[in-house]
Amino acid sequence: MQNIDSITHVRGESIYLDDIPLQQETLFGAAFGSPIAHGKIIHLDISAAEKMAGVVRIFTYKDIPGDNQIGGIVPDEPLLAEDEVHFNGMPVAFVVAETNEIAQAAVKSITIDIEPLPVITDPREAKEKGKLIIPPRTFSLGNIDKAWKKCTHIFEGIAETNGQEHLYIETQGAYTIPQENDCIKVYSSTQGPTAVQRHMAAVLKIPMHRLEVDVTRLGGGFGGKEDQATAWAILCALATYHLKKPVKYCLHRMEDMRMTGKRNPYSSDFKIGLDKNLKIIAYEATFYQNAGAAADLSPAVLERTLFHCTNSYFVPNVKATAYCCKTNLPPNTAFRGFGGPQGMFVIEAAIAKAAEALGIDASEIQKKNLLKDGDEFPYGQKAESEAKNCWEEAEDIYEIKKLRKQVKKFNEENHLHKKGISFMPICFGISFTKTFMNQARALVHIYTDGSISVSTGAVEMGQGVNTKMAQVAATIFSLPLSKIKIHTTNTFRIANTSPSAASATADLNGKAVQMACINLMERLKPVAEKVLKQPCDKMRIEEGLVHIGNKKTELTWGNLIATAYMSRVNLSEHAHYAPPQVHFDPTIEKGHPFAYHVYGTAITVVTVDCLRGIYTFDAVKVVHDFGTTMNPVVDLGQIEGGIVQGMGWMTMEEIIYDKEGRLRSNALSTYKVPDIYSVPEEIKVHFLKTKKDNLAIFRSKAVGEPPLMYGIGAFFAVRNAIKAFHPSADVKFSAPITPEKVLMSLYPKKERSQTIKEAYHIL
Repeated sequence: MQNIDSITHVRGESIYLDDIPLQQETLFGAAFGSPIAHGKIIHLDISAAEKMAGVVRIFTYKDIPGDNQIGGIVPDEPLLAEDEVHFNGMPVAFVVAETNEIAQAAVKSITIDIEPLPVITDPREAKEKGKLIIPPRTFSLGNIDKAWKKCTHIFEGIAETNGQEHLYIETQGAYTIPQENDCIKVYSSTQGPTAVQRHMAAVLKIPMHRLEVDVTRLGGGFGGKEDQATAWAILCALATYHLKKPVKYCLHRMEDMRMTGKRNPYSSDFKIGLDKNLKIIAYEATFYQNAGAAADLSPAVLERTLFHCTNSYFVPNVKATAYCCKTNLPPNTAFRGFGGPQGMFVIEAAIAKAAEALGIDASEIQKKNLLKDGDEFPYGQKAESEAKNCWEEAEDIYEIKKLRKQVKKFNEENHLHKKGISFMPICFGISFTKTFMNQARALVHIYTDGSISVSTGAVEMGQGVNTKMAQVAATIFSLPLSKIKIHTTNTFRIANTSPSAASATADLNGKAVQMACINLMERLKPVAEKVLKQPCDKMRIEEGLVHIGNKKTELTWGNLIATAYMSRVNLSEHAHYAPPQVHFDPTIEKGHPFAYHVYGTAITVVTVDCLRGIYTFDAVKVVHDFGTTMNPVVDLGQIEGGIVQGMGWMTMEEIIYDKEGRLRSNALSTYKVPDIYSVPEEIKVHFLKTKKDNLAIFRSKAVGEPPLMYGIGAFFAVRNAIKAFHPSADVKFSAPITPEKVLMSLYPKKERSQTIKEAYHIL
């Protein structure tokens, strides 16, 4: 089945925040952000802005009736700055005007006097100065101290990953409309409607039931709207609360890039020990996470880094410690993978360093250490592994021996172009790591004409979750899709939702839909028995008719529903789902935090132009553990998109802040994302066949986040190509590996002049 939104997307009929018709007297907002990264506010002058024609009012923290606080995990983030500013772009005032243009102009006329304070942008510096948002956390397994004595080979190093701009097509924004009895309706481009509702209630000092948050769909999220959509919705609501008028604010792209957090950058130390048979005996890692100026979701992101610190490998002795470091950057936040990719990159770097020192290919170490059924993760859960199956199937169907020979032959015949090849296995846990968040509800109505409406807490943001929810209902009722309508995500219909994140949205909400539909079918069986005058235990619907077992009856779906209604049978069901077995105790850092894991292996091939430092990706070939996919078209799209987004993070998306905390890569002219010319020429995805059961909806495993990790292979493929050209090149484990870094690695400084002359001579 195709994506149910495709038709309205291509016809331009899909409704996003900017497509909502404006009510009369709608006002427009714009935020004034701090011009420096850290300092004490001496004086804020809004007088010139207030006098501008069309400016209605300017709000500061003094206008907040409740708590000036929007921090979720840690209450350390004011909505509007009071005495200090902690990052460049931190909201200080909110202008409301008759037009968007006037609001933006008024922001530029606001002046502020700030006494500068020291600016920290580096997480290691923050840690040394004791600037930590939460205490450090450590995951461990075995006895790391004794294990080092058993190792034949020990290697140490540093690995660093930069941030990543979400760059959703639809920027952050909200539209708030006053309702009767001092209620407010909120249209927000958010992945977490309940988070918006909860924090808004606290800021405005009103109960949650007076705030209706409604989301039709997002123009992309990638985690950037899980928590960070909240501030903009509350600013609009604050103005609506005071002015009793609709208020809208959609951030300009450069505002969005400057004022919102990114994927957390990490700087990490690693130490890895192997025995003579290349088995990893011990692994120790220390992660310095750049959280930015406030906690936001960084503590949870840090936790998932620890959960995924050993990736797809079994290591009997592990010690992984992570520091959540406070710096003067915008609060960093969730991004597809949620800390997992940062942890995986470090162990892949450790394996690459070990392989390089031992004079072997990294894949020899990778393959020998893949997880098997029953192997224990550092957090206590036992693996039900598909790692080996994915790897071996990739080797087989993609003819790895033949591929390696082709790469070797190419490199022998070409001096100024070199190919590199890498393997990237993945293992990614599916669930929110905070156990209580693993819950969802669904409301299903069957109307008297037989049509069905479904409401859940799932937010559609391009990942196809609406399509999967419709599939669940269509499957249980055995009805055509035309009979089913998926409604907007609304906090009045479905309360207390978890955000659409952690790759768990389809599973949690889909299971709730499944339960509601099954309950309704069970409720309809006695009605059918009364009409047909026979037992209906094996009742099903097919082509609009009731079937009992394999026997077709004359009772239509429409007549069944009409009879049920006339018999006063409840045709609505509200179901609640909480996955069993999921638990984790942070006091001992042990438990069973994931409903299941997703596995896979990617083979990446790249060609590097060794004169210019540029590269093209020939292919990414994947074997992926989909479980039993319920929608191959949607799932394939998620895999392809995730691969390219991960490759962008690893190779070209470079975020640059200067020492004063100013974002320099603040526009699409200075921040590069993959376009059609930079994606792999070939992406092949093979669906692993497996009969293993799991807790996924219809056994169809999550595909939102896992494929992004395949992009890590791009870094190591490029690195291997550099090594093919210059075997002694010192290629740092520093991502992204941009063309500039490639060029500098190809031609080390001490020998750069002579090497370039030789290259030009050959050319």
